Amino acid sequence: MRGRKEDRLTDIRFISWNVNGLRACLKKGFMDYFTEADADFFCIQESKLQDGQIDLETEGYYQFWNYAEKKGYSGTAVFARREPLSVSMGMGIEEHDREGRVITLEYPDFYLVNVYTPNSQDGLKRLDYRMKWEDDFRAFLGGLSRKKPVVVCGDMNVAHEEIDLKNPKTNHTNAGFSDQERDKFTQLLESGFTDSYRSLYPDRVEYSWWSYRFHAREKNAGWRIDYFLVSDSIRDRITDACIHTDVTGSDHCPVELVLKG
Repeated sequence: MRGRKEDRLTDIRFISWNVNGLRACLKKGFMDYFTEADADFFCIQESKLQDGQIDLETEGYYQFWNYAEKKGYSGTAVFARREPLSVSMGMGIEEHDREGRVITLEYPDFYLVNVYTPNSQDGLKRLDYRMKWEDDFRAFLGGLSRKKPVVVCGDMNVAHEEIDLKNPKTNHTNAGFSDQERDKFTQLLESGFTDSYRSLYPDRVEYSWWSYRFHAREKNAGWRIDYFLVSDSIRDRITDACIHTDVTGSDHCPVELVLKG
């Protein structure tokens, strides 16, 4: 992690991490990394918590939590150094808002949206729902984008191109790399968003998620499914986009975005 103090006044640093259960991740060094990261915004997905289950001490940060109705499932949170103008949970669509998947923070010059996109599941059992989610989420972001630029982060549960996973040829009909999911991600980008990491590093091969099976992380047989997307209107403010593959504690690793202030 690079030094933080000298650039605090000019750069805005965002971290996103699917922690795959915050209580478990806390036992594996979450707070050490949180403190070291010293981010302006720290977003997590898959907290797997209910309201009141933990009391996390994060001095200097406002905390915002969105919980799933189902216990031990999904859930998102944002830790922000800056007080937002407004905060909203979900998309305002009941069928999507039961699983704690979206948090939106409004600031004077941008929106920050933290998202945990639904997995299409084995055999693509939830693909039909996922397609509806994708259309509704894209429309939701479009509504925000008409007001001011948007930064979107989270586990979006899709590897967009073949470079974004180790074994593309064997995964074309699997959740996370189906043609349908990839097409929806393309539509999202074409609606006015830039994949910050790929815009800076078009040929770099790094992953953000590895299965717990088959020693996938040891073999680096991974997928890049965690993203920072920014409105095209502010893509020239992207200073860096990183994937912190050395950080353990989850089957995902943190990803980072740095924007010029």
